[in-house]
Amino acid sequence: MAGLYLHIPFCKQACHYCDFHFSTSLGLKTRLVDAIVREMELRRDYLGAGAALETIYFGGGTPSLLTAPELDQIFDAINRHFTVLPQAEITLEANPDDLSAAKLQELRQAGVNRLSIGLQSFYEPHLRMMNRAHTAEESTTAVRRAQDAGFENLSIDLIYGVPAPGHHIWEADLANAFALGVPHVSAYALTIEPGTAFGHRLQKGTFRAAPDEFVATQFEMLLAAMRAHGYEQYEISNFCQSGRESRHNGNYWRGVPYLGLGPSAHSYDGRNRQSTLANNPQYVAAVLERGEVPVTLDVLTATDRANEYLLTTLRTARGCDLAHLRDYLGLDLLTTRPAYLAELQANGWARLTGEVLTLTDAGKLLADHITLELFVAD
Repeated sequence: MAGLYLHIPFCKQACHYCDFHFSTSLGLKTRLVDAIVREMELRRDYLGAGAALETIYFGGGTPSLLTAPELDQIFDAINRHFTVLPQAEITLEANPDDLSAAKLQELRQAGVNRLSIGLQSFYEPHLRMMNRAHTAEESTTAVRRAQDAGFENLSIDLIYGVPAPGHHIWEADLANAFALGVPHVSAYALTIEPGTAFGHRLQKGTFRAAPDEFVATQFEMLLAAMRAHGYEQYEISNFCQSGRESRHNGNYWRGVPYLGLGPSAHSYDGRNRQSTLANNPQYVAAVLERGEVPVTLDVLTATDRANEYLLTTLRTARGCDLAHLRDYLGLDLLTTRPAYLAELQANGWARLTGEVLTLTDAGKLLADHITLELFVAD
């Protein structure tokens, strides 16, 4: 089984926190869709001839900006070059302001069966602060409209750690999310990245990020609220009702091969990674005019593979199987790092059950630090 990721690098406007590859100029959109379809033809054997797709994921950017003819063009190509399994999960990321009743019908008719809706907040001042294109009212309306259109498999995105006088706004955001009854929620801490609008304002002293303690408290509130409402935390930032994980993202964390199409997309064949040039005009010219895909190969060493396994599995509820890490990836933490593993348990940051290491709620707050501490160098 394999996955297909398509990066649609266009947005109506730039969110102040986003450092993904995108453009707010839509003039190249038609040509870029042509290029993605051509790239699909050029790389159809990357996953092995006649690969069967278990998941398809439209990310971005804002894939809900695709028109019905553009979606049909892409799906026609997918069905020409791959076998799409009957129960494949087909996800499209969408902004609330794009989800009219007509648009939702177009998405269903195209074959999309799962929507990931970028709400981020139900609080109007926070949406304006982040420069989101939709209103607080549209946050709720879009989900209700999608449910009415027959989209039962829905996920929403929320952002916590937004600077505020207290935690009442985050409490209200969570309450509004639960009222919608969606089966999946992704919640991310606001991160100030260099090169973003927030990053520039932070440098100039015109923006102040929330203190770490404030963000940690909101993460703890998130965990408690999700647990109280019956959601499982199957990955640090992802919560679902029983059995409603994102299969596509879950496969990333399990190391399942996938092909990424479009500028800035990444691919993984089970051994090595590739990344595509993050420049729309140059990508289009290379693919359409020269029949070349501008990718960079990242050859993974045995150490790279061991570190990646640590990074991805420690973020999940399943935890890191230290026996697999030892027997298949050559890293024996039980022998080389027994003192640190004992320290993690003594501090209440991790549990070792047999040979499976999982982070506790307290440990999840330190996940990046713990993972870096366990990493090994070539």
